[in-house]
Amino acid sequence: MNSKFDIIKVAKKSIENQGKSILELSNFINKDFKNCIEYINSIEGRIIVSGIGKSAIIGMKIVATLNSTGSPAVFMHAAEAVHGDLGILQKNDVIILISKSGNTSEIKDLVPFLKNSGVKIIAITSDKNSFLGTNSDYFLNSFVKKEACPNNLAPTTSTTAQLVIGDALAICLSELKGFKESDFAKFHPGGTLGKKLHLIVKDLVSKNLKPQVNYNENFKNIIDEISKKMLGATAVLKNGKVIGIITDGDLRRFFSKKTNLNSVTASDLMSKSPKKTSSDILAYEALKIMKKNKITQLIVEDNNNYTGIIHLHNIIKEGIS
Repeated sequence: MNSKFDIIKVAKKSIENQGKSILELSNFINKDFKNCIEYINSIEGRIIVSGIGKSAIIGMKIVATLNSTGSPAVFMHAAEAVHGDLGILQKNDVIILISKSGNTSEIKDLVPFLKNSGVKIIAITSDKNSFLGTNSDYFLNSFVKKEACPNNLAPTTSTTAQLVIGDALAICLSELKGFKESDFAKFHPGGTLGKKLHLIVKDLVSKNLKPQVNYNENFKNIIDEISKKMLGATAVLKNGKVIGIITDGDLRRFFSKKTNLNSVTASDLMSKSPKKTSSDILAYEALKIMKKNKITQLIVEDNNNYTGIIHLHNIIKEGIS
């Protein structure tokens, strides 16, 4: 091990190198980029993305981003394309070829077949005068001055640049399509993100017990209700409508006053005008209401009818925060 090797210094230098190079990419966003985006947005087919080596890995990530932001895309490995995978290509598709040099042998083999098929070729490469650059319909410049690799060999900064160009392309298409959060949710039903975009209050409150006491209920029965229903609170009702909430905190504060508990009723203990929500809003939105008001329970009502109580822990348990 090199005792003079400064790990922190090298790591920072790598990040600074890539950061500077990425910012310089904005100089290459020009009319050709604009025309490319507008063309992709106009076609009825899919976006086929292809590359070789590290560029292929970047291509797969770009495909994932395109698909999740409303632009149907398919990855086709450049080496496999001329061995049958060209069958993926359809009449109304467009293809993005990714190559740092633009002179990779697999790309050179592939381009003539693509031209014969009549599809438009979009190049993400660092050299406009390369084979790929001169044979493309749209040239997206991913040039970087130097790799983060100390020997300027391993694809590092150049692949980051390709990815950033791909992300910019995906985001522009998403904006053009008017892609909304609700659209995004359709493509992300799983995991924490899916729950954040899909899980509604009804899904959680329906699993809870439904604590409630009448406004003139006595102290003992109030404590029993809160304990049995295990939500740290109970709704207070009058004529079937919620007029307040009693929480564990309300009980503790009342105890500290040393009041005669025998004559205490729910209306004496409750907090009036409790925060409420409906069962059809996202659980994530309910969480934001709780955080904003620094509370842990929300009354749930639908059409002015008491549905139940949702607790902060119900939401956090689902991985939403």
